[in-house]
Amino acid sequence: MSIPDLIKKKRDGGTLSDDEIKTFIESVANETIQECQTGAMLMAIWQKGMVDQETETLTREMMSSGEVMSWPEEWAGLVVDKHSTGGVGDKVSLVLAPALAACGCKVPMISGRGLAHTGGTLDKLESIPGFSIHRSAAQIREILGSVGCCIVGQTETLVPADRVLYALRDATSTVDSLPLITGSIISKKGAESLSALVLDVKFGRAALYKDLESAKELAQSLVNAGNGLGVRTAAVLSRMDATIGRCVGNSLEVIESLETLKGNGPDDLMELVTTLGGLLLMLTGLAPDQSEGSRRISEAVIGGAALSKFRAMMEAQGVATETARLLCSAHSDYYSVLRKSEHQRELETPTDGVFEGVDGLVLAEVLHKLGAGRSKAGEPINHSVGAELLVSPGQRVGKGVSWLRIHYEDPVPTPDQIQRLQTALSLRPCDRPQTPQTQSLVEELLLPR
Repeated sequence: MSIPDLIKKKRDGGTLSDDEIKTFIESVANETIQECQTGAMLMAIWQKGMVDQETETLTREMMSSGEVMSWPEEWAGLVVDKHSTGGVGDKVSLVLAPALAACGCKVPMISGRGLAHTGGTLDKLESIPGFSIHRSAAQIREILGSVGCCIVGQTETLVPADRVLYALRDATSTVDSLPLITGSIISKKGAESLSALVLDVKFGRAALYKDLESAKELAQSLVNAGNGLGVRTAAVLSRMDATIGRCVGNSLEVIESLETLKGNGPDDLMELVTTLGGLLLMLTGLAPDQSEGSRRISEAVIGGAALSKFRAMMEAQGVATETARLLCSAHSDYYSVLRKSEHQRELETPTDGVFEGVDGLVLAEVLHKLGAGRSKAGEPINHSVGAELLVSPGQRVGKGVSWLRIHYEDPVPTPDQIQRLQTALSLRPCDRPQTPQTQSLVEELLLPR
């Protein structure tokens, strides 16, 4: 069938065959299709959806549109990765990748940059002087051989069809199509030739999906597609209402990640790291079950083995030896290496109460306006902009206690932005019955069938 025939078939609700999907993706990758035709097909998929078989074929053909990585035979069963659908203060990858490497995995983590209110792992790492996220497939293999983990950007040769479709999805308002999201995420992970993959699918006020059911639908689609490619794939459904940890913003999140790798991590961050890591160790057979896997990940972090891997990864990706040593030392002066914002301002509690949290979406949106994030790909960001929570959930505070420290340069926070942050603060009256101080972020696990 011709491209217009394929568009018409999907527009009218038809199911595309494997060969028809292959024709479409090859045309995209080879640039033999008109941009308007690609946009029309994306809209047809958005409107009519895809059955599971179509989604799996779309994912496989996208994966095969470029280079598919290969690994030494002795790494069989050990190559793993994780993907998060985005969050506020989500620094899990910075702790998880080296922890997995310390447990014997090979982790070729291909990550992305931040867009809109969600932070990007690559942006966080680039706040470290010298850290390069650009590595070829051969260099990735070399780093995995010597260190066990790397965190890099997508190479030019991996999944070229996705780069075209991703840009057009934004231009055609088809970003939120379930099969297109699934194809984009899983095709890139499939091109890494993984043995196992775990997905952290967020739901809540500060997530793409606000409710558990819609997030679960995406998670199941991702799990099905991953396993359809032969990658043992599981998903964790986790809450994204507040922040993960106490820090939001690129340099600040690097500092909190390093503190976590030194055994001083916040409970919510460690819960996600150990849950996701434990699942991966179970899926690879390095642990008999998830509980034992989580224990081993926790031991790697608390015992310092993960910190050693993080230091080695920094040096392998361009960071000077002395810089890496300073960041990983026991009593590090982080700002002797990382950029510190010119200004800090503390916000105070308006009344007595018990601190229950802050609306993560509001906090992220304000920091985005102050320069911590970008509105479109390629925009520069200020790595020093961010915020620190100064109190913990469940902590009783008096009126006038500092609860948030904002790090900023130019522009300065406006009165309206300060008011938005104060409104985002959740304080419970002291005389109201106390709710549990800590609530698990992990709601549900989806395992391979």
